[in-house]
Amino acid sequence: MEMIIWLITLIPCSLLFTGIGIYAWRREKPMWFWSGSTVREEEITDVKAYNRENGIMWICYSLVFWISTIMGLWEISTAGLVLAAGCLGGIPILVIVYSRIYRKYKR
Repeated sequence: MEMIIWLITLIPCSLLFTGIGIYAWRREKPMWFWSGSTVREEEITDVKAYNRENGIMWICYSLVFWISTIMGLWEISTAGLVLAAGCLGGIPILVIVYSRIYRKYKR
């Protein structure tokens, strides 16, 4: 039963972060990072490259979820530790990486 709950929880989360990455990569206007914030086109020198890097960042973050999902098929407790470490460590890394991306493409 715990396996079913694990998969029902992690597959949608994995898909969500992968979807955010794909959406960011394909977006015509600059992708934002914080909820409720916007990035104007005038702020960014190369919107396409900015969005591509932003998308790659989110897809890389989704890998933690996908790896944990697959690991959970064999060893759910280890997969939970990987997920917890990836999330706790990944969130500050996302902030740092996004800040670098934004500074790189800011006018």
